[in-house]
Amino acid sequence: MAGIAGTFELGRFTGVCAQSQEPIAPKQAFIAALADWVDDDGRSTLRRFDYSINTWENGSRPDRLVCFWRSSAPMPGEKRHAFVDDETLLEMLQRMESETDARRCAFRWILALVLLRRKVLKLDGIVHEGERESWAFRPRGSDPASAPIRIANPGVREDEVRELADQLGEIIRTDS
Repeated sequence: MAGIAGTFELGRFTGVCAQSQEPIAPKQAFIAALADWVDDDGRSTLRRFDYSINTWENGSRPDRLVCFWRSSAPMPGEKRHAFVDDETLLEMLQRMESETDARRCAFRWILALVLLRRKVLKLDGIVHEGERESWAFRPRGSDPASAPIRIANPGVREDEVRELADQLGEIIRTDS
């Protein structure tokens, strides 16, 4: 997973609303969404969709939504610095707490490991409940009395970790 550590960029700005196909004007706020998408070959992959604020607020969402964030459209010719900071990645992780879909749980697991490596999270312990293993994480600097973030180890095989990391790497690009 070394290829995905660093400063992150989540996909590229499309310039149009995924639902209405209307252009998103420079400096206009919009919602970027990441979804578990099935490509033409039937493979599940991560894909970015951009939505105007009005369209999003009216309930338009991509199928199999994984996470979303608010951004603003760049000016033409402006070098885009659409990097997602650690706080946003942590918010994505926390927002996915109630996920039950196996692929999304695996994505959340990988995201937690990336945040652990970036020292945004620290490992608070590993809990074994029968055959199930959960890892407890705490955000750095959080109140020790607060409840940890518990994530079940999805039992992702090494080849699956690589595949998920590759997919994540296509969407979350390093600055280097």
